[in-house]
Amino acid sequence: MQGRSPRKVQRTSVQCYLALSDGTVYFGEHLGAEGTSHGEVVFNTGMSGYQEVMTDPSYAGQIVSFTYPMIGNYGMNAEDFESDQFQPSGVVVNTACEVPSNWRSRWTLGQYLGNVGAVGIQGIDTRALTKRIRESGALMGAVSSVSAEDALTAATTCEDYGSHNYVHRVSTKAPYAWGREGREPVDQPSGEMKHRIVVVDCGLKFNILRRFAALGVRSLVVPSGTTADEILGWNPDGVLFSPGPGDPSQLGGVVDCARSLIGRLPIFGICLGNQILCQAVGGKTYKLKFGHRGSNHPVKDLEDGSVTITSQNHGYAVDPSTLTGTGASVTQINLNDETVEGIRVKGERASSIQYHPEAAPGPWDSRKYFAQFVSELANP
Repeated sequence: MQGRSPRKVQRTSVQCYLALSDGTVYFGEHLGAEGTSHGEVVFNTGMSGYQEVMTDPSYAGQIVSFTYPMIGNYGMNAEDFESDQFQPSGVVVNTACEVPSNWRSRWTLGQYLGNVGAVGIQGIDTRALTKRIRESGALMGAVSSVSAEDALTAATTCEDYGSHNYVHRVSTKAPYAWGREGREPVDQPSGEMKHRIVVVDCGLKFNILRRFAALGVRSLVVPSGTTADEILGWNPDGVLFSPGPGDPSQLGGVVDCARSLIGRLPIFGICLGNQILCQAVGGKTYKLKFGHRGSNHPVKDLEDGSVTITSQNHGYAVDPSTLTGTGASVTQINLNDETVEGIRVKGERASSIQYHPEAAPGPWDSRKYFAQFVSELANP
């Protein structure tokens, strides 16, 4: 059922179109910037956190449809961004709230999309769209304020999502550091920070850096193409391989880097970082039918028996059968579909998880894994 704004407001009458590569066309209303944009159409089931989702680099190259019926009800602010820019190719919502209610709000959703030049569409039955994606799998698509024909042409002729190296597109181009006060110059003294890690930026979210800083860890963020020798040259206490977008099988250089570092210092991988570490020991990945994107995925830790509710955003998973004989063991599984949610490489101080312990958005249940990694930094 379509949500309602708190009071009557003037709605745009500009037609907008969402087309899928299977020929389906949805009609709605224009939201944000005008034009045509294409990408892989995916859905996110979170009830909040839309601002963090729209600035999450892992959504690069994707058109994000939100299943919750009203998006934007607490507006957009200047503090909760997870990167320096809007990341998806487009946004699909049922209803965009035009009268947000929150003291931190600076823009409505539509104003923000217009400011950053992002194409969006509202007035679509996003739950029906979600059912189609669940049945057919993730599809390429396009959003257009030009015409239905323009949207359909873009959706049916654009290259497949897996053919692009989005990590190279979203990764930082130059190293920078992150301390207790946020981003800082690389050569700035670390002050009272207990440890230093190198973070290989494959599509990093700022809240990962904030969580490490809260635990007394200064992060040096480096481009995804940084080599193992360059990382060791920084003399860090450990290395993190970050989340990020795209097909992990395309990241041969990053995988080689991880492989060269295993056993030489503590390694932790998050989301895409889990897939990178798994490939580094000889594992393989595959594409999920429609991915895991939301803030309510149950995960069981096989080492301590605990179950946590996690925030997730990924379209690929690790094939557990390919880890046999690699020295890596599965430590966590998804209780919905039993996919791999974490591994540990025996005797090598290397582990990873497939979800987002930093949340933003999502529950804080799995923050303990940051502390576990930090404890390994203290015991070389």
